[in-house]
Amino acid sequence: MTEAQDALPPLFCFGYGFSAQAAARLWQSRGGRVIGTTRDASKLKAMRAENIEALLFDTVPADSLLTAGAILSSVAPLDDGSDPVLARYGSVLAASAARWIGYLSTTGVYGEAEGGWIDETAPRAPTTDRGRRRVQAEDSWLALHHDHGLPVHLFRLSGIYGPGRSALQTVLSGRAQRIDKPGQVFNRIHVEDIATTLWVSWEKPNPGCAYNLADDEPAPPQDVIAFACDLAGVPLPPLVPFEAAQLSPMARSFYAENKRLKNAKIKAELGVSLRFPTYREGLTAEWQTRAKG
Repeated sequence: MTEAQDALPPLFCFGYGFSAQAAARLWQSRGGRVIGTTRDASKLKAMRAENIEALLFDTVPADSLLTAGAILSSVAPLDDGSDPVLARYGSVLAASAARWIGYLSTTGVYGEAEGGWIDETAPRAPTTDRGRRRVQAEDSWLALHHDHGLPVHLFRLSGIYGPGRSALQTVLSGRAQRIDKPGQVFNRIHVEDIATTLWVSWEKPNPGCAYNLADDEPAPPQDVIAFACDLAGVPLPPLVPFEAAQLSPMARSFYAENKRLKNAKIKAELGVSLRFPTYREGLTAEWQTRAKG
């Protein structure tokens, strides 16, 4: 075990969604305690069943934050771009002695690139309200680093998927659409690769840094659905023109931007080796686990 593992401090998670759960499981597997928040009192019991020290978001004791060695926020900004974590706990966080703070953002901060390749040196030029809110939230978190010297790291996530939340579930539920928008591609990132990258960043902190969390192959969404159909033995749904597709506002916002994300920085700086470098490995592993029962 490394020195960091020998004396692993508590991980405090603001928000306990899909990505935070994966990070928590990895932290626990290394022998660390995890504290997590939720706004939904009905989720406390389930979190505690996972050995999470669950707290309601509005009732976090200052000591829980001040004694955490690592702090992760996956809480989205409000409609006005303000960050609810910093609005309520910013003054406490400013006094934190945490060795590592991570904020989960989105690659939507880069905006439209007409299919071009984007790395972390690209200017943030969001073209959606969601992206603009994330830029404002990123700046608020970075202010903790610049103004108080805190070890804040930004992680810009591509489309998140993993067991129970992937194209396989869409296909098996009968809700799959193969949406045709010529030239459109997306990167994805498996939730386990998110957790691994966060862990390695904890071991190799670089405060003030931003990282793209993306797979190796930006791909058209209809290709991913076709691969999932092939795995599951489900007939291909027909191609639907983008303009006629039934999409939620959130899903439609993803199609508003077209870019290819470079992930060289997490590999070169952190030494991350993606377990699921493309959607094929991720969906295949999920299908094999499902088939085993």
